[in-house]
Amino acid sequence: MKPASTLFKNLVDDLSSLYSKEEATSIARMVFKEKLGIRRTDIAIEPELQITQNDVEKIKRISRKLMQGFPVQQVLGFADFYGIRLKVNKFTLIPRPETEELIQWIIEESSNKKGLKILDVGTGSGCIAIALAKGLHNSQVQAVDISTGALKIAGFNAKINDVSIDFKRTDILQKSNRDNLGKFDIIVSNPPYVTEKEMALMHTNVLDHEPHSALFVPDGDPLLFYNVISEFGLKHLNTGGKIYFEINEAYGSEIKELLEYKGFNNVCIRKDLNGKDRMAYCTIDL
Repeated sequence: MKPASTLFKNLVDDLSSLYSKEEATSIARMVFKEKLGIRRTDIAIEPELQITQNDVEKIKRISRKLMQGFPVQQVLGFADFYGIRLKVNKFTLIPRPETEELIQWIIEESSNKKGLKILDVGTGSGCIAIALAKGLHNSQVQAVDISTGALKIAGFNAKINDVSIDFKRTDILQKSNRDNLGKFDIIVSNPPYVTEKEMALMHTNVLDHEPHSALFVPDGDPLLFYNVISEFGLKHLNTGGKIYFEINEAYGSEIKELLEYKGFNNVCIRKDLNGKDRMAYCTIDL
């Protein structure tokens, strides 16, 4: 037996060599809640709360994985996103809070519309497609990704969240692939947008353990996916259709210029809660 307070402190101290104290504490809280059913308040109320040796060993195993840089969501096997729980693994990105803001924006603008046809490009874990299918009732959601591994996880996530989504393996960069996808009212994408030169700024838990194909674009072509997806949108959006992107904060003005140059209307770059350019929107009047 070991005091929960001691075990919690030891985990935070270990993780503080990789993360800020605040992040380390947040991760430790998540681990204790999900693996032991113990909240931080439980420890505060009962300082002498004891942990069995089996649970001590469980936390030690988790700590070793975390100290290797694995994201806590991968270690636990799931991520919470926009009120839903998703299975995640090495084939999928960990859903981020800024993507929740993108979802909220889409739902707020389209909640009064029925029968929308929606395409999610680069679905990964399926987080965007599933959240929209649950938030926009009676919509028809299609989602594509180049990764078979990601699509397998996305399909599982759709099933456990009780939504119907048409998943397809598609390389959106290949014209022959994308031409067969049909017409849509909304196209949404959180595409790869981190340039190779930005790798050095990334935390090891992302760089070493999340799929590079879902993260990085060449330094010489940072708008690669925005260019291809918006070009696709010109032919595959219904009249009045919309595109929503999550974007690299460094390229907001360039993405706005790109969309305007292609002839889209109402182009808007939107900041996230941290004041960074992280979302783009446009419409097409055909």
